[in-house]
Amino acid sequence: MDVENPLPNFLGDHLKELRRRVVVLFASVLCCTALAYYFSRPIAAYLIQPILAASPEVEGLIYTGLTEAFVGYLKVAVLVGVAASFPVGCYELWMFVAPGLRGREKKIALTVSFWATFLFVAGIIFAYFVALPEILTFLMNTAGPQLQAKPRLDSYLTFTARTVFAFGLAFEIPFLMVAAGRTSLVSRRYFIDKRWISYGAILILAFLLAAGDLFGAVLLALPLIILYEIGVLLMVLFSPRSDPD
Repeated sequence: MDVENPLPNFLGDHLKELRRRVVVLFASVLCCTALAYYFSRPIAAYLIQPILAASPEVEGLIYTGLTEAFVGYLKVAVLVGVAASFPVGCYELWMFVAPGLRGREKKIALTVSFWATFLFVAGIIFAYFVALPEILTFLMNTAGPQLQAKPRLDSYLTFTARTVFAFGLAFEIPFLMVAAGRTSLVSRRYFIDKRWISYGAILILAFLLAAGDLFGAVLLALPLIILYEIGVLLMVLFSPRSDPD
């Protein structure tokens, strides 16, 4: 007598679970984006402050296309919506993986979401108050007195939101390293042995995220290297005892 193969049922249930969590995340992003767009003008005004402080000659931003202001506000609203939904994404991702983990590890979903969100917010704060003013000051001073800067609204808001978001994601390095160690995907010895290769990769990544700005790349690379070392230390503290040295 043929025995029914449970694999299709398992995959079907798994895909349904994945779809449900993706729908929850998408709904969260959509709601947060709609709310962010409602407050898009004050959010944009807050994002404009760093360039006004970096270059007193700039009295405001301009736009040359009829839809540019709308598109600029919409881009910012989407990025803010994604950022605001970050805790939901972390929680849903962890709970999707949790059925394959032990009972004790299922209970730390909220803790995982908290620390991932904390690092993300820390990266955003560092970008806005430390890195972004220095990057803008450097960029605005490279033109020289013979040129008059008239930044466009859409391009500036996109650059600023992308930079802040990139720093937030980059600050997730310790969290991802500890998660890899806790799930035994990568041993802590790997991160120690590949330290210098990782430093090189961080420098390249920082250069790309800073859009070719060397000064901005250094500002991003230094905290990333520090975060990498913090991740190694946390892996030593929190990785399973059976993890080989």
